[in-house]
Amino acid sequence: MARKDTSKDAVLVIGLGRFGAAIAVTLDKLGKDVLAVESNPILAQKWANRFRVVEADARSAEALTQLGGGDFSIAVVGVGTSLEASVLITANLVDLGVEQIWAKATSREHGTILRRIGAHHVVYPEFDAGQRVAHMVSGKMLDYIEMEDHFTIVKMLPPRDIIGFPVAQLKLREKYGITLIGVKSPGQPFEYTTPETMINAADTLIVSGDPTLLEEFAERI
Repeated sequence: MARKDTSKDAVLVIGLGRFGAAIAVTLDKLGKDVLAVESNPILAQKWANRFRVVEADARSAEALTQLGGGDFSIAVVGVGTSLEASVLITANLVDLGVEQIWAKATSREHGTILRRIGAHHVVYPEFDAGQRVAHMVSGKMLDYIEMEDHFTIVKMLPPRDIIGFPVAQLKLREKYGITLIGVKSPGQPFEYTTPETMINAADTLIVSGDPTLLEEFAERI
């Protein structure tokens, strides 16, 4: 059995498919202590040299308890293709009192179930990736990240009618309902905006706000 780890930096990752493996690898690169649980022996062996991996069935509450699942403050449920497995694993983590449970969902209905049984954060990797690419393909935005509660952050080029003006004069919040967070000029480091920040044609803008309002603002390009 795996050594129990009470470190607040330790993360329990369940399922080493593409989603779970990507999270575990990234966390490992960030210096986080990772314990991965995978029922498929081939996947478990594949990643065993990268971070700690235990071959076990996380659908079993007893197995998770023996692995010390309750000692982790953060857990990620990367199992999404099997609704039953996803729900059982999430429910087990809730019963163990894990403080933060991140769970992958493959549909809105799946996500609703996960939230109802106690998942704190539900992610939709396929939907989010598709939405992000669609906004980029449209040519209006360079990057697009939609958060919760209708809050979105985008990277975009400046609309023509704001080029050559300082931020204070533009009154973007009053006119368009969006917030200009920062500006990246070619060859220069990113800078948070101030009232004196001047917008140039070659700049890249980081803007936040309601997605509908951001779409309208981007249409001005």
